[in-house]
Amino acid sequence: MIEKRSPMRKVLIYIALIVITVVTLLPLVWMLSASLKLDKDVFSVPIQWIPKNPEWANYSKIWEKINFGLYTFNSVKLTVIITLIQVLTSSFAAYGFAKCKFKGRDTLFLAYVATIAIPWQVYMLPQFIEMRMLGLTNSHLGYILMQSFIALGVFLMRQAYMSIPDELLEAARIDGLNEYGIFFRIILPLSGPSLATLTIFSFTTIWNDFMGPMIYFSPDRLKTIQLGIRLFMGQYSSEFGLIMAASVVALVPVAIMFLFFQRYFVQGVATTGLKG
Repeated sequence: MIEKRSPMRKVLIYIALIVITVVTLLPLVWMLSASLKLDKDVFSVPIQWIPKNPEWANYSKIWEKINFGLYTFNSVKLTVIITLIQVLTSSFAAYGFAKCKFKGRDTLFLAYVATIAIPWQVYMLPQFIEMRMLGLTNSHLGYILMQSFIALGVFLMRQAYMSIPDELLEAARIDGLNEYGIFFRIILPLSGPSLATLTIFSFTTIWNDFMGPMIYFSPDRLKTIQLGIRLFMGQYSSEFGLIMAASVVALVPVAIMFLFFQRYFVQGVATTGLKG
């Protein structure tokens, strides 16, 4: 028999969830509130969550203080290109590991996925030396190539593909469909939630990346929005309202991406663990 939860237990669970949600969202609400205040009012006590006279001009000033438009364009450019490449390469590799039989397949997959456990800081210096030898530092191309393959994406997509019956693919092969046709016409349409999950992970990771651009991009024309915010903080460290406005602008694309794919996100995470 299925054990029914008592009403009191449900109430306690809901209270705990509400508390966790409030604690999580509170810093974001404060950041949004501070972005609409004068510098002297940002740290006023008690906190004025809704400013009486919102300083909407803060959002226009940040584009004038530094080259914020160029930094935003660079971030959008790199994030969109790398996200598309990661989704494509991860999907192709995952199909090979999940549905194509060849000698050493599982061993190769385990070796590749094991790289997830290696922190980037461990191979950061050798990777930089390699890219410098190839003449790809201080260029967007080098950063794009460096981020084109992601082991986590292959793992997520492979787990999703494993839940697709092999009989469906065999029937397609009998009907004369080749592997590319099976991949594009059957596998991808059935993997929408997992693709959305991978897209969110990739987009968020690249958009929020600070260390990579800081190491590889020296010229100002190549810098991303995260580096732009750091530069802004260095030049205008006392103008907290403007700093918070710049932070809100940097947060907006990630929030839009998540809201756009949210209905697929939970389903996509769940399907990655159906079959191993």
